[in-house]
Amino acid sequence: MGIQVLIERLGKGRFRATSGGPVPASVEARTRDAALAKLKREVGKRLRDGAELLSLDVDGPARPHPLAEFAGMFKDDPWIADWKRSMAEYRRRKDAEPDAR
Repeated sequence: MGIQVLIERLGKGRFRATSGGPVPASVEARTRDAALAKLKREVGKRLRDGAELLSLDVDGPARPHPLAEFAGMFKDDPWIADWKRSMAEYRRRKDAEPDAR
């Protein structure tokens, strides 16, 4: 799992690591790596203490599929019917070949 973290140099020998919501925390340390490690421990402690961090899929208002308007557009098209017959015949010939699997 990953969260966004902001690293800031506060001056000579000081760094701040800050995470935003939903797990807001901020720590300071002497090095960038130490600040990250300290923040990781802080967030980890909250998770070990029972907090949960997860993703939630939310269904919005019902909307038609963007291609729904095209469904069935060739329903009665004689060219499409001919194409389907040609494809079926081709498939039958290929399947009948001796090396067909």
